[in-house]
Amino acid sequence: MAEQEALIPKHGGYRKLKRFQLAQLIYDVTVRFCERYIERHSRTRDQMEQAARSGVQNIAEGSQASGTSKKTELKLTNVARASLEELRLDYEDLLRQRGFERWEPDHPALMRFKARRCSTLEGVRVWAEEERRGGQRTRTNTDAHGQTRTNKDSQKSSDNTPPVLVSDSPCQSVPSAALIANAALSLLNLCCYLLDRQLAAQATAFEEEGGFTERLYRQRQRRRRGK
Repeated sequence: MAEQEALIPKHGGYRKLKRFQLAQLIYDVTVRFCERYIERHSRTRDQMEQAARSGVQNIAEGSQASGTSKKTELKLTNVARASLEELRLDYEDLLRQRGFERWEPDHPALMRFKARRCSTLEGVRVWAEEERRGGQRTRTNTDAHGQTRTNKDSQKSSDNTPPVLVSDSPCQSVPSAALIANAALSLLNLCCYLLDRQLAAQATAFEEEGGFTERLYRQRQRRRRGK
């Protein structure tokens, strides 16, 4: 016998969702960013912090409301998505207005950032600090004149010049504000992508299964048939 449909299905559990965890990290990063790089009484600072907070709170509220209202869940998820889009525009505007470069997704520093899979504010801070110190370094051999040698050349040479470290990061001269803003945008891009997928899934489920009202109707029909 097929399992009977629950009137109020399992809901909540948002703390385990990747999109919630990302939104929470974005909020933490934004609060610290605004404390350090945005004037205290600036309206932009308040708007950025509120947009980041709205993303977190509405994901949580939507997840909790899903038990009795798929329509409310869909609405609140969309509010979270819109808030994070507003925040993304704020970071983009800041980079543009301050003359900082907005990095493409394949920028070496961003690739290193994404490879770290930072889950805490401290992880983001450590990444930024390492980038400012020179980022990832690779070894290369040089001859007495400073020219790069291949491994084959190194074997032929009797020169015992040790390999030197060469930075492959251009971030030593990049302001910290630009580093963090680009990292925040990378997190926002992923979180917005996940929310877009969630919205599409929620819309499909609502169309096919309905919400609480439809479940209540089906339950009452089953009860009547049983009697």
